[in-house]
Amino acid sequence: MTPAARRIVVAHVRELFGLSERRACLIVGISRRVMRYRSCRPDDAPIRARLRELAAERRRFGFRRLGILLSREGVVMNRKKLLRLYREEKLAVRPRRGRKRALGCRAPMAIPQGPNQHWSLDFLSDAFTDGRRLSYSPLVGQNSGKFKLLSGPADRFG
Repeated sequence: MTPAARRIVVAHVRELFGLSERRACLIVGISRRVMRYRSCRPDDAPIRARLRELAAERRRFGFRRLGILLSREGVVMNRKKLLRLYREEKLAVRPRRGRKRALGCRAPMAIPQGPNQHWSLDFLSDAFTDGRRLSYSPLVGQNSGKFKLLSGPADRFG
């Protein structure tokens, strides 16, 4: 339980049972010094607001890069304090958007009705036993059965 929560419990016990501060602290189990402590930490509200603004502008920036932007504006702070503020504001690097996919339904491929409407091209290569390479590209008409051989030097196709 945090000291702040224990202070609330002590105040509740004092109000409920009408006890002194000393007796309520003894029952709850905290020191009277903890009960009377007042923080002297400066207000971080402007820094928090600017940190939130920068995080909204730069969605993919983490706390380190946001700290660099703040230091360029003249707000210099410890890395640990910056991380504490970043976490207390529940900031996090937002994930990248996913890959764009095709929308709607796709039209099916048109079935060729006659010759010379659909051709297939392939890149083939082989090697002889003496190390020479043979590369060729057959171009085949699907409905016509026509066959053309596009060939070239071996280094063109890999």
